[in-house]
Amino acid sequence: MGIMRKKLTVLLLTAALCVQLAACGGKEAGSGEQDGAGQGSQQENTQNGDIQDTGSVQDTAQGEDPEQAAAQAQLQALRDAVAEVLGEDYWPNTQMPPEFLADYGLKEDMYEGFLGEMPMISVNVDTLILIKAREDQVEAVEAVLNSYRDALVSDTMQYPMNLGKIQASRIEVMGQYVCFVQLGADVTEGMEIGDEEIIRLCQEQNELAITAIEQAAAR
Repeated sequence: MGIMRKKLTVLLLTAALCVQLAACGGKEAGSGEQDGAGQGSQQENTQNGDIQDTGSVQDTAQGEDPEQAAAQAQLQALRDAVAEVLGEDYWPNTQMPPEFLADYGLKEDMYEGFLGEMPMISVNVDTLILIKAREDQVEAVEAVLNSYRDALVSDTMQYPMNLGKIQASRIEVMGQYVCFVQLGADVTEGMEIGDEEIIRLCQEQNELAITAIEQAAAR
């Protein structure tokens, strides 16, 4: 039941984010005419080198930490490498906030960057978590992900078709990167060939993901 509540939290956070984005879009649309009035002078200043490019201005306005932004970009590249190699078999499509792992011991001062994805539909459990731990927190972050995996394995409320996929999940440490992969896509047909074969198939998918992460991290 604890895992199901966690998934519900993710969905609620995602919905809240969508509402906020919609509200921001409405405000921007309402101020379009006013912004347009000064567009010409802004373009002139840009040509004269008086203002920065749009990305730099936005980052400065939001006060984003350059190191954190770089870490997130690195994690996104690792995630994209996994999605590319798995193609249609990459099912996670909903962002997982770092707070999702707070109950398992993850704290903000333990990592430089966090990227987690899981399916919006709770019947599926395909999950990818990528964390760039601080140099002195790698083992602590690994322990957090091990606790998370242990909770999944011991959860008696899991759907039978997901048991093999959960058993096949793995945690990999690559320098400062600590990764949790629980992938495999559609294994419902595999139920006819037994749990061991399901685990093997999911392990193969996880291995493809880990290899893609290793190659992307080495670039």
